[in-house]
Amino acid sequence: MKYLASLCLLIVMSTAQAQHHPLLQSGPMPGYTDMLETTLWVQTKAPAKVQIAYWNAAGKADTLLTEPVTTQKHSAYTAKLVADKVQPGQKYNYQLRIDGKAVSLPYPTQFQTLPLWQWRADPPNFTLATGSCNYVNEPDYDRPGQGYGSDHHIFKAIHDRRPDVMLWLGDNTYLREPDWNTRTGILYRNTHSRSLPELQPLLASTHHYAIWDDHDFGPNDSDGSFPFKDLTYEAFQLFWPNPSFGVNGQKGITTFFQWADIDFFLLDNRYFRTANNRKTGDMQILGAEQIDWLISALSNSRSPFKIVAIGGQVLNTAPVHENYIHFHAAEREFLLKRIEEEKIKGVIFLTGDRHHTEMSKLVNKAGNTVYDLTTSPLTAGTARASEDEPNIYRIPGTMVVGKHNFSTLEFSGPRTARVLTIRVFDAEGAQLWQREIKAGE
Repeated sequence: MKYLASLCLLIVMSTAQAQHHPLLQSGPMPGYTDMLETTLWVQTKAPAKVQIAYWNAAGKADTLLTEPVTTQKHSAYTAKLVADKVQPGQKYNYQLRIDGKAVSLPYPTQFQTLPLWQWRADPPNFTLATGSCNYVNEPDYDRPGQGYGSDHHIFKAIHDRRPDVMLWLGDNTYLREPDWNTRTGILYRNTHSRSLPELQPLLASTHHYAIWDDHDFGPNDSDGSFPFKDLTYEAFQLFWPNPSFGVNGQKGITTFFQWADIDFFLLDNRYFRTANNRKTGDMQILGAEQIDWLISALSNSRSPFKIVAIGGQVLNTAPVHENYIHFHAAEREFLLKRIEEEKIKGVIFLTGDRHHTEMSKLVNKAGNTVYDLTTSPLTAGTARASEDEPNIYRIPGTMVVGKHNFSTLEFSGPRTARVLTIRVFDAEGAQLWQREIKAGE
């Protein structure tokens, strides 16, 4: 009953969505996609039969349907709908149906499948948007004082860039004291953040993948000892349609996806983490099993840029907050040494957490360059660092403090000469800086 009462309150607050359909809570949202399959996510306010109708955007075509799913209270009224009658390299328009009735939305609803380019052509160009730390205010449950979240119009600025895919780098929602100790609270807070009206157009026409960090895993700086981590793990699976969850039979959110010729490795920096302040035993963030999987997967990858997403900063040498080097320096050194010894090229860490943005660059003893692009925050509090922070690997001119911001990564060029162009934008969509990396580096 407590969950239903909370959900009713949330429904009243979400009037912007109610005008489109009385049962639509949030979404729809394309998740993972491949050549012959795409998954779309949606959440309703009560039990309902949901289905997606989709058709090729190129011209007149038959309307195809996903299998219907009836949303249930136990799964927070969420559903993942599989479009399995698609063909490679196509764009599809789609329409959500609730209880058999089409839902009209005032913004584009489209998804795409990955092209079959291998042995046929150069890989296609594409753009990925990324960022971390999204706080949605709710005065009844937030701490007293000025709201921690603001500038939610940043999601319009991201949507205006029309990225093909968005990779959320953790703290995608912030669990608070009323939330993190119960399944009711965890599902409620995830529902509240996902229902942000400004977010809906971006959700509807961009493919979304995600990792987590401490605030969507549990309390601030939480680790593997968090007693309710299996509840937040369940919630993550309900709210994010990633291709998989965990590797080698482990729990956790570790997964992989590929877009064109670029490989993305999504890591879990919380489920296996030891407490930051422990004085005995081995200190780990990823753990041996996850690192071994990552090194093997990186070694096997032919991608010119190998994008590794992890919640916290990897290269930053300042021993502050939860930087990898602060409490878990030995594991960080082991990870970077393995990348060096295996002569793995093209590794770029995408990180968040720090409430500022910067880019770091390390050339290892094998002569290969490793990058770390931190993008933070989207809407949460800003300015938690300064140019005085002793990060010896920071690329001059890349630090952004005191502004909400996001990054885009554009992959372009022929197969043998791919180029990555990184751009950082503020909440208004104004470009703050730009860098280019050639695969030959």
